[in-house]
Amino acid sequence: MTRFIALISGKGGVGKSSSAIALGTALNYLGKDTTIVDANLTTPNIGIYLGAPVVPIHLHHVLQNKNHISEAVYMHPSGTKIVPASISIDDLKKTKSDNLKNAIKGLTGTTDIVLVDCAAGLGKEALDALESVNEVLIITNPEMPAVADALKTIKLAEELNKKVLGVVLTKTKDAKLEMSISNIESLLEKKIISIIPEDKAMKEALMRKESVIYTNPKSGAAISYKQLAAFLLKRKYEEPFEESEKEHFFTRLLKLIGVH
Repeated sequence: MTRFIALISGKGGVGKSSSAIALGTALNYLGKDTTIVDANLTTPNIGIYLGAPVVPIHLHHVLQNKNHISEAVYMHPSGTKIVPASISIDDLKKTKSDNLKNAIKGLTGTTDIVLVDCAAGLGKEALDALESVNEVLIITNPEMPAVADALKTIKLAEELNKKVLGVVLTKTKDAKLEMSISNIESLLEKKIISIIPEDKAMKEALMRKESVIYTNPKSGAAISYKQLAAFLLKRKYEEPFEESEKEHFFTRLLKLIGVH
């Protein structure tokens, strides 16, 4: 059965779209057919970040009743599927978000997991996207304005009877200068299930129109997103050894036992 999971923040600039890409490709890396839907109709970024800013059929066409959403699905080289939205002002003027729920539900049975990248804020566009899912990930930063907006988002999601899977804390830098984990969890009354470090590897991946899962798989951000993906799949994630690492490990082991 297809899972529908929203990534929502209540505040812009917290790394929601980049999280959707990294988490989506991490789920795909772990063997789950994953589709990322850019439901940020006003300022979509998924297509831009992944090198497909303009496509023949996009989510706006679907909402204009010109196409079925299955026609707006594109395969990224990583194997992850995306449904981009249009960056055209004309398409924005012609499109309403009212039908987002029915449009997105059209992916049922075509993929294992649908990640819905919601619009920033808590306006109608974000609410209509939220209606299309059963589960929610709250994306926030360890800063009071972002956490305060995350609290509003949690309350709203619960009012809509959506299951809040937990909080993903992004762009973490210096614990001494940020809200503590315990304070954030106490305020939100939700568990932080993933802590994503501020990582230049994320910016490098976006510049290369790729996912950090593949551009820099050993980076702190990449490992954190793979661990988050495993958590959502109720698995334990262990970073695999590369062949060179294995050779180095066994060389050291042989030296220890006096064979090498």
